[in-house]
Amino acid sequence: MKQVIEYVWLDGYTPEPNLRSKIKILSHPPLSLEEIPEWNFDGSSTKQAEGSKSDCILKPVRLYRENDKKVYVFCEVMNPDGTPHESNHRALIEDDNNFWFGFEQEYFIREGKYQPVLGHNQIKHPNLGLEPQGKYYCGVGGNVVGRDLVEEHMMFCINVGIDITGVNAEVALGQWEYQVFGKGKLKACDDLWMSRYFMEKISEKYGYCIEYHPKPLGNQDWNGSGLHTNFSNKRMREEGGEDYFNSIFKAFDSRKNKHIEVYGTDNYMRLTGKHETQFIDKFTYGVSDRGASIRIPKQTYDGWKGYLEDRRPASNANPYQIVQVISESMKMAEELHNTLNNMYSNVDMKNIEEIIKKYNGTIKNDDLLDEYQNDDDYVVDMETMNSKANVSSKEIQFNFNNVQRTNGSIFND
Repeated sequence: MKQVIEYVWLDGYTPEPNLRSKIKILSHPPLSLEEIPEWNFDGSSTKQAEGSKSDCILKPVRLYRENDKKVYVFCEVMNPDGTPHESNHRALIEDDNNFWFGFEQEYFIREGKYQPVLGHNQIKHPNLGLEPQGKYYCGVGGNVVGRDLVEEHMMFCINVGIDITGVNAEVALGQWEYQVFGKGKLKACDDLWMSRYFMEKISEKYGYCIEYHPKPLGNQDWNGSGLHTNFSNKRMREEGGEDYFNSIFKAFDSRKNKHIEVYGTDNYMRLTGKHETQFIDKFTYGVSDRGASIRIPKQTYDGWKGYLEDRRPASNANPYQIVQVISESMKMAEELHNTLNNMYSNVDMKNIEEIIKKYNGTIKNDDLLDEYQNDDDYVVDMETMNSKANVSSKEIQFNFNNVQRTNGSIFND
């Protein structure tokens, strides 16, 4: 029986890559990922090679089975000598299944490439008078457009094994969101890239174009699109502790520029301090605060165990780079926490300075010592908790602390 294998990879365009694919027909179906052969492609057509040495290698790394006759394989791009191509950010990540990630992928649907956002076409409807954002979030009927595409994509992802945990219409008309959960750094990122691929492929039959730009409607009074990144490691979920979380906040604050560098092109248009964002050059955290850089979920705050949500990444960001910079900041947080907890055991303050330099942070020793010794500086008070009073208790969220798991899926309590 013939088997259709669709190879999918990321090209060499910067700052964000595009998805590419091509199909190979095999004479018999592969039983496992290891049985799918490597393949080559013309790297000179994808900004990954010169014409005189154009061959690049596709190395299968993740299998997605649609049915008995069709499978998709996500691939890393390798050089002919077997080393990772310079565009291959996946190869830079040290995988860890104790890290869990939940990506909230927001996007707009356009009528076609370079065409208006769905529902916003003033040419077709010259007397179009759109109501301001408000009714569209989780809306129904005339308050949403594009649902057929959205739900077809949701079911397709579920069918091929991607852990889609929720879908909803977003704040702006023509804007939607879906959530992807993954245990392990690489699986979470692979699944997000493939979910994007399936979204773009399914959109072809509708004649639509998927828009991942973080602010496609410009500076109008509409929300932009983010890739809110929920994350936790085993220590956050099982041990936790306020001091440990404070070390995370301090590490992330010290490296805020490192994060913003890889959090998506044109993100400055979105991170303005308005429309549920913090200013791009500031770092803040708060309980249930959707205007903060890091939102502390209420259930995490209650026991200081669970996950955090980084709200800064833009919708077009590369998840591999997001995961990489978060992992580096978490390593810094671990070292800071261990050093600070031993500060009264004659630990040399130079240790802290070395940690900061190691991770290109910007904390000053005196400031760090002062803040650590002053408990009040670290307390998240009721005023902070109440900074966003309109948080819905029924909002779809990733909950890494209180979940029941069945066949690898996640269900919110």
